[in-house]
Amino acid sequence: MEKVFQSAEKAIRELIFDGMKIAAGGFGLCGIPEELIDALKVSGVKNLTIASNNAGVDDFGVGLLLQTKQVKKMVSSYVGENSEFMRQYLSGELELEFTPQGTLAERMRAGGAGIPGFYTKTGLGTVIAEGKEHKDFNGQTYILEEGFFADLSIVKAWKGDEEGNLIYRKTARNFNPVAAMCGKVCIAEVEELVPIGSLDPDNIHTPGIFVNRILVGKHEKRIENRTLSE
Repeated sequence: MEKVFQSAEKAIRELIFDGMKIAAGGFGLCGIPEELIDALKVSGVKNLTIASNNAGVDDFGVGLLLQTKQVKKMVSSYVGENSEFMRQYLSGELELEFTPQGTLAERMRAGGAGIPGFYTKTGLGTVIAEGKEHKDFNGQTYILEEGFFADLSIVKAWKGDEEGNLIYRKTARNFNPVAAMCGKVCIAEVEELVPIGSLDPDNIHTPGIFVNRILVGKHEKRIENRTLSE
């Protein structure tokens, strides 16, 4: 099956629909699928539920979709640095399913493994646990969290081959591998596309079996909070 696409717009074509669930990789502004996010913005698709570690910033990443009000609900663990997110949430325009970082990663991994739910102590006794099933194991109380099953996964990798095998670089490995797993369809954008057989099998982070489409992108190296000495 031909997996290589020439643009993000072509890669998402016929896959997107209003009200869909999307799992987006990345950690802060590191390793985010920026070209695929731009393509979603241009498409005009709306009422999205997006599971992502972060909500981007006002003019970059998922923040672009918030600007155009294409997002109905965020499933996130860190939502700072985005004033538009704050405005929409406080005004009741945006739903938020606030999820601890490790729990969010495990929800994506569980979805990719076909596991509908799991128990964790994280969030016990907080608003995170409200409305969720509680169960005791060996005298300890845990809460039930559901696996996240997405209609579409969008991720960004450092290198990939034409079969969709992916390698992430450093912090970009946070969330991208688990986000890639949990979608019915996964699209990856990469900095470099290499021939099949070029990647050391022992160093592949996401096997091509999880990736349906792949494209080469031009990426901006953003710094979320720039701190300079006087």
